[in-house]
Amino acid sequence: MPSDPSRSANRSRLPSLTGLRFVAVLFVFAFHASLQAPFADARLASAYAELTANAGWLGVSFFFVLSGFVLTWSARPDDTARRFWRRRAAKVYPLHIVTWGAALALLASAGTPAGVRQAVPNLFLVQTWVPERDVFSSLNDVSWSLSAEVFFYLAFPLLILAVRRIAPERLWLWAVASAAAVPLLPLLSELLPPGDPLPFGSGSEEQFWFTYVLPVGRTLEFVLGILLARMVLTGRRIPVNVPVAVALLAAGYAISLRLPFLYGLTSATVVPIGLLIVAVARRDVAGRGSFLAGPVLVRLGEWSFAFYLTHRLLLQHGHRLLGEGRTFATPAAVGLLAAAFALSLALSWLLHIAVERPAMKYLGRSRPDAPAPPPAPPAAPA
Repeated sequence: MPSDPSRSANRSRLPSLTGLRFVAVLFVFAFHASLQAPFADARLASAYAELTANAGWLGVSFFFVLSGFVLTWSARPDDTARRFWRRRAAKVYPLHIVTWGAALALLASAGTPAGVRQAVPNLFLVQTWVPERDVFSSLNDVSWSLSAEVFFYLAFPLLILAVRRIAPERLWLWAVASAAAVPLLPLLSELLPPGDPLPFGSGSEEQFWFTYVLPVGRTLEFVLGILLARMVLTGRRIPVNVPVAVALLAAGYAISLRLPFLYGLTSATVVPIGLLIVAVARRDVAGRGSFLAGPVLVRLGEWSFAFYLTHRLLLQHGHRLLGEGRTFATPAAVGLLAAAFALSLALSWLLHIAVERPAMKYLGRSRPDAPAPPPAPPAAPA
């Protein structure tokens, strides 16, 4: 990848963003827990489902914007596309393959084995290019977001090259354009021919796929993260502090709950998410930090990828073992959710130290360049 003219900027570590990753994955956990509908109390179940209705969409959008921001922040001036892709593959695929195999085994034990049509695209993380819900949401269904991330990683060397060519004073125009394009996705999805209705929310499966799953559209959030990182690195001022960004995100989330389903997925929260990431990063750069930079949250943030890939399987198949569709009294339901959370956390720690870290260490290392051949001997005299 090309050299970065801002490489002399202060690229300090951003531990608070690592801690914030775990906060984001909690939103995803809360959302998936609501899908299991464990509460027998109808009023409590309804209130919990309504409160967390868009929490999962919020968490994934945060990860997409954060991914663009962090990759840009940590981009190496002397890096190459091949080395970058090698590190990303080492980060994503080993853990994905482990949870993919676990999902296959759990589905087989439930008597609903996955077919080749689902298993193969899911294994290679290309399922999001198929506009059919039984494919893009198959096996360990949270892996659809990894499929989108793989596309982001493939495009990143070209995207960062393009963004580096933007004059610093014009970065904010491009950031506004990227964020403003996000609500256009559900609008454009209305042009699609009628399809099978979604079993949740509103709209068709094809509209949901186009708006929320298709990697091309979700690249807007990834690019927004790249642009915001460049703005910080080049000294552009974004005058929003952490409390204001949190308030804006809370307001955006409340608005998203009132919007039509497809518009509420990401449209109202993408800008506050970007502002929060910038505000938290600027605190770290200034040396002020936050409670998010504490050792416990940073460690949990390091486990967040493994937690993300395991929690859905535990929630789904744990509930199945206890009784599909069964509900519980409030204390029991809370206890079961706490147990699922604790078990997910324990598994994420185990997978982080046994799979993720070794893979990054041994597979993510760049191979040393081949030694240059020895110089040719001088030609013999005639």
